[in-house]
Amino acid sequence: MREMIFTNKPILTVCLLCMFAAGAVAAEDKPVLKAGHPSLKEWILPVAPAPVDNAPNAARVDLGWHLFFDPRLSGEGNMSCSTCHHPGLGWSDGLPTAKGVKSMVLARATPTIINSAFNTIMMWDGRKKDLEDQAMGPMEANVEMNMDTVKLFKWLNESPGYRKMFESAYPGEGINAATLSKGMATFERTVIMNDSPFDKWLAGDAKAMTAQQVRGFDIFLDAGKGNCAACHSAPNFTDNGFHNIGLASWGNPNPDMGRYAQKPIARMKGAFKTPELRGITLTAPYFHDGSVKTLKDAINHYAKGGEVTTNIDPNMQPLKLSEQDKDDLVAFLNALTGTTPPITIPTLPQ
Repeated sequence: MREMIFTNKPILTVCLLCMFAAGAVAAEDKPVLKAGHPSLKEWILPVAPAPVDNAPNAARVDLGWHLFFDPRLSGEGNMSCSTCHHPGLGWSDGLPTAKGVKSMVLARATPTIINSAFNTIMMWDGRKKDLEDQAMGPMEANVEMNMDTVKLFKWLNESPGYRKMFESAYPGEGINAATLSKGMATFERTVIMNDSPFDKWLAGDAKAMTAQQVRGFDIFLDAGKGNCAACHSAPNFTDNGFHNIGLASWGNPNPDMGRYAQKPIARMKGAFKTPELRGITLTAPYFHDGSVKTLKDAINHYAKGGEVTTNIDPNMQPLKLSEQDKDDLVAFLNALTGTTPPITIPTLPQ
């Protein structure tokens, strides 16, 4: 018996060491909720990425800035990109769902473009791969800006001001869908919000967030409480994925199928892209159908586990949240709003 114990002692030691190591790893994986702690670094926004063939420079930003605010890019000459993505409304429109040509009410909310530079897929249903790919979409859509693109590029090529700006931004590439899209995307990549109280707290300012907001962040991360980070993940508070969160509108007779229209697999029925959260206090109402007016209402929806559970995402489970927990979450979400670079309206070229 003594020999047997002696023989297995190394094995026992190894097992204990493995258990200790596993515990150490788990402890390291859980972030320390102290301002500036290294375990929080995954939440720090990096420099906005850009394609190799569309590296940002002043001429490209200037071109995109003018195009973004120019209503002449629409069929009736009365809508620009900024009509729906208004800087004063969180780069959205403040409406439950967007309005298009002739004020037609559309089915989906206008997403903000704040920090869209970090997204790896675009639109509520993911039908566009990047900012360049999505730039022409609203102009071409007959329910949105309803622009005849043949007419558009004829006019742009006849404009002395735009000819000069396009040549400065993209020498020798001409005025076409590719250069227009690249200019617009370059401007949109400047709409960055990285100075919120949360961002300052990440950088080490212990006074940037209140104790309640830190508690809210803890609930946000805790898989057994809010479980919010399962989808609203670091660093831009989105997994760039698609989820059916059980909205009441999913129970309509002919509901919006969301991602399923682009990727027809069963789990994508009624699934929509996870929106980023910085600046969220500026972009009410919430969800793709604009059905929720306040952040507290949105949290109540998640706490309930959704309204219509058919084909609902597995992460949508009822949450055990007290009213204090909910208030703490709201407080944290308020800490995600900072500022974007100041914007002026350009004088448009003739």
